Amino acid sequence: NIPAAPGFQVPFATAVKKQVPGILTGSVGVITKPSQVNEITEEGKADVVFLAREFLRNPSFVLSAAHELGVYVKWANQYERGQLKTKHSFV
Repeated sequence: NIPAAPGFQVPFATAVKKQVPGILTGSVGVITKPSQVNEITEEGKADVVFLAREFLRNPSFVLSAAHELGVYVKWANQYERGQLKTKHSFV
């Protein structure tokens, strides 16, 4: 048994990347925070991160992650009017 913990499957993606140069890898496994996703991809541990349960819990994960990381993401046209205009918004 492999105990489930934040990022518990990331080392598998990293190991594959090291063994097969040039291959693109993805990772899963209790990845719930924007900082986790950023760390995994920025440090080259995996090329893409797949989120499943976190999108079920937070369908607006991309928007909240962008806000937390200070990255601009264009909102879907039909949602733009619902965007809060604050000193931290990019609009």
